[in-house]
Amino acid sequence: MTLDRTDMRILRHLERDGRISNQDLANAVALSPSACLRRVKLLEERGAISGYRCTIEPKTVGVAFEALVHVSMRPDVPEWHDRFVEAIRQWPEVIAAQIVTGDSNYVLTVRARDLDHYSDFVINRLHRATGVMSINSSIVLATLKRDGSILDLVEPSTAG
Repeated sequence: MTLDRTDMRILRHLERDGRISNQDLANAVALSPSACLRRVKLLEERGAISGYRCTIEPKTVGVAFEALVHVSMRPDVPEWHDRFVEAIRQWPEVIAAQIVTGDSNYVLTVRARDLDHYSDFVINRLHRATGVMSINSSIVLATLKRDGSILDLVEPSTAG
């Protein structure tokens, strides 16, 4: 998808404040409100904007514990990977999951209320998942960057 400089400005403003009014957004990007709304709708239709959500501060809701968990699976039964993926989609503690290269097959971002909750999750669910060969947890001590923008990596087209 090609984005021009105006699209980029719109996306940056929405990324910072998804609740900005169309009027304020139009003013910020120097468009008429109708032209701005058309552009936003087009960005939504093209999939550049996939949704709007609020950001919840985990500590304020009692979910301060975070770990990055590397999981290695037995390679001999591919169906076990499918079952594992279905399981992690159901576990609320797993807030993100990636298939990766390297020594492990998956990296999970796991949230829990505390160490006891996390231990219970690992012992009673993760270790018991069929095909799990090894688990390596790294407890997050501090998050240094959370809200980076992928827009910094996008080269805008010269149109617009």
